[in-house]
Amino acid sequence: SNEIELRKSFSGFLQFGTAGLRGEVRPGPSGMNRAVVARTAAGIAEFLKSRNLKRIVIGHDARNGSKEFMAESAEILSGAGLDVYLLPRELPTPVLAFAVNELKMDCGIMITASHNPALDNGYKVYLGGVVDGTVYRGSQIVSPADLQIAAKIAEVSWPLPRGDNWQIVGEGLIDSYVSKISADKSESAKARIIYTAMHGVGTKTLLSVFECAKFQRPILVTEQAEPDPKFPTVKFPNPEESGAIDLAISLATSEGADLVIANDPDADRCAVAAKGLDGNWSMLTGDQLGTIFGYYLASKKSVRGGVLATTIVSSSALEKIAAKFGLKYQETLTGFKYLSKVEDLIFGYEEAIGYCVDPRSVNDKDGISAALLAAQINSELLSNGLSLFDYLAKIWQEIGLHLTSQISIRVNELEVRNRILRDLRQMPPEEIAGIKVVSFEDLALSPTPTDGLRIWLAGDIRIIIRPSGTEPKLKCYIEITGAAEESKSLMDQVKGELNKLFTRYS
Repeated sequence: SNEIELRKSFSGFLQFGTAGLRGEVRPGPSGMNRAVVARTAAGIAEFLKSRNLKRIVIGHDARNGSKEFMAESAEILSGAGLDVYLLPRELPTPVLAFAVNELKMDCGIMITASHNPALDNGYKVYLGGVVDGTVYRGSQIVSPADLQIAAKIAEVSWPLPRGDNWQIVGEGLIDSYVSKISADKSESAKARIIYTAMHGVGTKTLLSVFECAKFQRPILVTEQAEPDPKFPTVKFPNPEESGAIDLAISLATSEGADLVIANDPDADRCAVAAKGLDGNWSMLTGDQLGTIFGYYLASKKSVRGGVLATTIVSSSALEKIAAKFGLKYQETLTGFKYLSKVEDLIFGYEEAIGYCVDPRSVNDKDGISAALLAAQINSELLSNGLSLFDYLAKIWQEIGLHLTSQISIRVNELEVRNRILRDLRQMPPEEIAGIKVVSFEDLALSPTPTDGLRIWLAGDIRIIIRPSGTEPKLKCYIEITGAAEESKSLMDQVKGELNKLFTRYS
């Protein structure tokens, strides 16, 4: 097994891409470690200096290595002559995104692997203002910046000069984030809310935000409230994974709660569970919560003009909501880095439980502000004896049912994933689950190319198949619009058929 580990550690360089870096913390050029982080920081410094940019802020979560990687980055960036600022303690990713704008920084680095497994860590890169003609305003990098940074990283030569000159950002920045996120929020009815930080860094900031907005203090899932890089109670620290919010649901049952809110470990995503129409606890899907947020924000009297935006794999419900309220609608490629570039954004979301409900404060997904908005909508509904699922049913009555579901196919090797896509491209199916394929699009050939396929079946059924950007898996997103009763059994049929199709490869 030592040989296997060695091979893993030296199987090429950990690639810098649009998600920045992400990988297992381990030695060697293909792991996340101080040497790889130092090279990356040096490459980023060269990229910034070549554009006369020099102010940079760094934040970190509570994962193994995060603090060390921040220290390493600070020394290298300082040694390169940049003005370096460090966030004062482990904090949610949205606070770093906020800091880039609030402190007028040219660049921000967040050391986090978000909701990845415990062994991973990573490096997310943000840019401020306008860089090379792209309006960033404190959002994640997009191409060609990633390629340009990667090229600079490849040119780095040792030894790297180090410095020890940086400033620690004061708590005032965090207070400012808290007060901006809490502004204009009020609780109509006191709700009992269960909250889990999923062993991440969300608890402290979320409690401050709820307190500042004068909302009832949420009841914490104590086993998951404190940061713990081992994530001992969950297999994957992602609220979407089955079982991840079981502790929160059982606490909700025993406490007679009204709502469950979960963040992922760096608190940029938000998941919500509520009592369904049958009285049982049920998780809202990313699309359902996105639809609720979109409808609620669009229906506010203060909203005049502006854009609702989501990604190609999300539900098409938001487009109908935009039309209903006379707003513009925009669809982007998958990833918040694209949503954050939409001009005049009022609300943007992606189905992977990422929501930007306050784009002027945080131009990225923010699980803390989304949590507060969910609590506000829930409390308004409660005062009328209604739940989030009642609200959703009302929306469906107005715009038609939009049923979405997805399946993820984990494969052992990237090659298997690529082979499945190649086979589908060469031999597109004529029908799926006995339903005729009416159109088959290769998204790699579309005007904004991305690796994936969009398949339309008769009767308004849309299937999108794409490889995950961060893991060796294929994702299938299915949407059925139409009559409720029929749709549920149709969805099961289509998913069953797709599962069969993919198991042939495993």
